[in-house]
Amino acid sequence: MTDLQASLIAIGGTIVAAVITYNKWQEYKARKSVERVFGSEHDDVLMKPAASLVEDEQPRQEPSFAPEQMPIAPEPVMPPDLSNPATVEAVPSQRVPVRDLPIDELIDCCVPLALEGPVRGDKVLAKLQSLRHVGNKPVHFIGQLEDGNWEPITYRSIYYGLRASVQLANRSTPLTELEYSEFITRLRQIADEMNAELDVPDMAEVMAAARSLHQFATEYDAQLSVNVQSNSAPWAVNTLLSALERQGFDLRPDGRLVMPDGEGGSLFSLSVNAPLAAETTSRLTLLLDVPRVAPARDGFGAMTACAKMLAARLDGKVVDDDNQPLADAALEEIAAQVYAFYGQMDTANVPAGSTRALRLFS
Repeated sequence: MTDLQASLIAIGGTIVAAVITYNKWQEYKARKSVERVFGSEHDDVLMKPAASLVEDEQPRQEPSFAPEQMPIAPEPVMPPDLSNPATVEAVPSQRVPVRDLPIDELIDCCVPLALEGPVRGDKVLAKLQSLRHVGNKPVHFIGQLEDGNWEPITYRSIYYGLRASVQLANRSTPLTELEYSEFITRLRQIADEMNAELDVPDMAEVMAAARSLHQFATEYDAQLSVNVQSNSAPWAVNTLLSALERQGFDLRPDGRLVMPDGEGGSLFSLSVNAPLAAETTSRLTLLLDVPRVAPARDGFGAMTACAKMLAARLDGKVVDDDNQPLADAALEEIAAQVYAFYGQMDTANVPAGSTRALRLFS
């Protein structure tokens, strides 16, 4: 086993301590989440003493955003008003919580389908299979049961009403007129086959709601990155990737490594900034997709703690995109801004890391 491998294997155990001491105000749930991801109980007698971290008196620089991102803590831009006709009749919250359904009244355009009589779920599903997306916007359906409650369409249920929806926007584009026209045209074909009547929202109002929601997504589409730069010789990519995989990172086909949060999501990603075929690299980039990680998971704290440990064990330093060292004081200031940003997302009714945020920032 090489010194590099031994050092990387030790990272899992040391990151736990770093994350816990990083911020006294870090909540208990966040600490437990990070422990599950980074925890390691074994002792490693080959571990080297940790290299010194960057001193506080060095120039204070903030982690850089990805090029397309807006600055942290923007002025709030509210999503479309729920009373907008584009969202047509929200599912009654007193019967079925919105979070339990695939249709979200805030980010979807909902279209009711009035049925002539009850229909079986298997008959409905057979007609819906061909309409799952328009462009890159997902389409969903729910059905009304005899007791008035709503649920995702299943084979065995009997439905007395249906609703279809298309997502108004994602982080890349709003719903376009062409996509909306395709959605309604294909939905009319399904309705005709089922002898159902559509209550179609006005296109102009739908487009206005889509643009408003996309503006919100653009304003809050924040990504934070920190880098680890080698102080001397470059690192062997193959050794680096295999060792990080053993410590819990998932290697994706594009070469990125993603750190799972322990519950099916991810905390942050890591890129070696080199093709998979490359032999060495001198720079690692860790990236936090801010709106997709819940505040309680402290994604920024976990990411910066990981960066510090990598720098200490690999003879590197934590830097911004301009290769300027990042001191602890600067990172703490950015952490405070991140939590202010989360508060704004809560106010806008799109909590970071929620199902709604994951859909919108997809």
